[in-house]
Amino acid sequence: MLNLRHFYIGGRWTPAHSGREQVLIDPSTEEPYGTLALADETGVDDAVAAARAAFPAWANTEPAQRMRLVERMREISLERSEEMARAISQEMGAPIDLARQSQAMAGPRHMSNYLAAMDGFSFLQPLGPHAPQDRIALEPIGVAALITPWNWPISQIALKVIAALLAGCTLVLKPSEIAPLSANLFAEIMDSAGLPPGVFNLVHGDGEGAGQRLATHPDIDMVSFTGSTRAGIAISQAAAPSLKRVSLELGGKGANLVFADADDMAVERGVRHCFMNSGQSCNAPTRMLVERSIYDRAVDVARRVAQSVAVGPASAEGPHIGPVAFARQFDRVQELIHAGMEEASLIAGGPGRPPGV
Repeated sequence: MLNLRHFYIGGRWTPAHSGREQVLIDPSTEEPYGTLALADETGVDDAVAAARAAFPAWANTEPAQRMRLVERMREISLERSEEMARAISQEMGAPIDLARQSQAMAGPRHMSNYLAAMDGFSFLQPLGPHAPQDRIALEPIGVAALITPWNWPISQIALKVIAALLAGCTLVLKPSEIAPLSANLFAEIMDSAGLPPGVFNLVHGDGEGAGQRLATHPDIDMVSFTGSTRAGIAISQAAAPSLKRVSLELGGKGANLVFADADDMAVERGVRHCFMNSGQSCNAPTRMLVERSIYDRAVDVARRVAQSVAVGPASAEGPHIGPVAFARQFDRVQELIHAGMEEASLIAGGPGRPPGV
């Protein structure tokens, strides 16, 4: 059993002050595999203080120096990609092939993209031809609180952390308490890359505790959050009195639009995309709007594809989908299935677990 009772603060692993813990459940076996300490106000305050102390020096580093550190992070991430894949597969149930090919590799891919965007980027830009002597200076905001979800854990962490680092910000990362293993491994990668102490800090906790403290903390200058609309509203309300900058990516999914002149694979691609990551993606096309003239054919294709999808444990190799990440998520899916059956005809699957699972 794992016992995760340390946070990464000020360049070292620091024991948690809080006595609060959460049991970690393997989605495939539904058995506990560890416990996670949840930060109290003191733990969050320590991480913010470390980030605040490190900000002046980091903000004044040359962009080229920051880029070299991110390149080193990318190299280490590639070296440890198998560890990352296994961590993600265990904590949130991604099948190991998906974890290797898409989940774990998202981190290095985002790093490469950010480095390409930084190449030739200027933090001092002309205002415009109407004011040839004036300039716009792009400066780091300050200390950023980064709150990430569990469904694509390292992808969301890298998207937020690398952007903040390259901009010259210091930060406190609070990953989802559902997915702590990948976040801890990411912190090890940051440390191995030689990031100055306090520039990157990691605390674990839930939204009501650590998340709320970060949103209200007077030394946090910006909050970046990806997750539910409900939590996004709460963060906005908590951050408003201190006029923090807030960036939110919240719930809501779009529909596939399939017209009669679409290619023969359009419906199949849509269904498989919907089922990838067990449907737990912000871009999963969970609805399909089909032109009436091809509706019956589209239903037949969707039925065939849905019936062909296998379900299995996350640790098994192969093209199957894995379990959803936790019990509350399973219950929510069951609610949606029942709602769908009340409004439309069921053509594949149904309530409960798949046969043999």
